[in-house]
Amino acid sequence: MTTASFRASNAVAAAAAKTVLISGVSKGLGRALALELSKRGHSVIGCSRTQEKLNSLQSELSFPDRHLLFNVDVVSLYSPFLFFRVVQLLFFKKKLIFSFLDLQRSNSSIEEIARVLVEKKVVPDIVVNNAGTINKNNRLWEVPVEEFDAVIDTNVKGIANVMRHFIPLMLPKGRGIIVNMSSGWGRSGAALVAPYCASKWAVEGLSRAVAKEMPDGFAIVALSPGVINTEMLQSCFGTSASVYQTPEAWSLKAATMILNLTAADNGASLTV
Repeated sequence: MTTASFRASNAVAAAAAKTVLISGVSKGLGRALALELSKRGHSVIGCSRTQEKLNSLQSELSFPDRHLLFNVDVVSLYSPFLFFRVVQLLFFKKKLIFSFLDLQRSNSSIEEIARVLVEKKVVPDIVVNNAGTINKNNRLWEVPVEEFDAVIDTNVKGIANVMRHFIPLMLPKGRGIIVNMSSGWGRSGAALVAPYCASKWAVEGLSRAVAKEMPDGFAIVALSPGVINTEMLQSCFGTSASVYQTPEAWSLKAATMILNLTAADNGASLTV
């Protein structure tokens, strides 16, 4: 390859790179998606309460020097350490995948992250609202109220929090994609997981409604990942969850699909 063609190839690759925000990075689909996207030349900022899982993810990400993972129980979102590390990464002008875990449930936490990013003129091209939780198998009247609330707070309010603060950041660019992770149980129903079904039906409705509020150039999509062998599926199906595909296998198709979404997909309910 000549020097000219090498530079041209790099220019094409740089132009194709996306800035992607992902919630739920330390396990399951979010972890697999972050790993796959990092292999494609992107960088990861990851947050989680579990330092051990963050360490494991860090060791597996491609191009380790491009990524920043930190423990939100130890590092306050308002601390000078976090601000310095974000500024430090942006200084090198890396393409970023922003990812949050429990931060998604806190409106004030998302607001603070958005504030830091807008000050540094970094705006995501794609947002993947992936963080989610499920109740333990139980009939509705046997689900503790705290457990029901946790499902709704994470799966519905969390997505609303991210959209509330990041859509206004994306609007001036005139384009952007928001992927809200849904489920087959957001389009049907199943016994013993009524809170989860309710939350995913809400994701479908929220996505379609907000899609109607967006100007041309944007898409808000409800995306069902399909049936994947994750911890959440295992909590419902037990050992039989193992017959389904792994998050790693899923991420190959999911990454390509998400990266190729366009404004024409606005309001769609899709499945990987």
